[in-house]
Amino acid sequence: MCEAREKNDQCHLHNSDHAHNDEHGHGHSHNHSNFSHTHDEAETKAILNRLSKAIGHMEHIKRMVADGRDCSDVLVQLAAVRSAINSTGRELLRSHIRHCIVDSVKDGNMERLDELDFALSRLI
Repeated sequence: MCEAREKNDQCHLHNSDHAHNDEHGHGHSHNHSNFSHTHDEAETKAILNRLSKAIGHMEHIKRMVADGRDCSDVLVQLAAVRSAINSTGRELLRSHIRHCIVDSVKDGNMERLDELDFALSRLI
């Protein structure tokens, strides 16, 4: 259950409507079946805002390249976008652990820990 529900804040339910098996590099597959979990609406909005800013920044960088701007300036801006994306990933991970993972473990769904491990290996 979403922590925000205890504070009478709004949450939304996320249903994964796709079940699939992924073969990972460590030799076994995981079944990503229909899990449902909640996300704090304010946290979701903050993540979406961060992503929108990064997308806007990337559009600016694209224009810089098209305009023939100095490569060093473009590289600095790319580093800024990478930092923003990494920061967004950290915030999403924090939220995922505090809500989705905690709720799944409380419900006895230990498979979610394997999925977290896989996601972390891709993120890092």
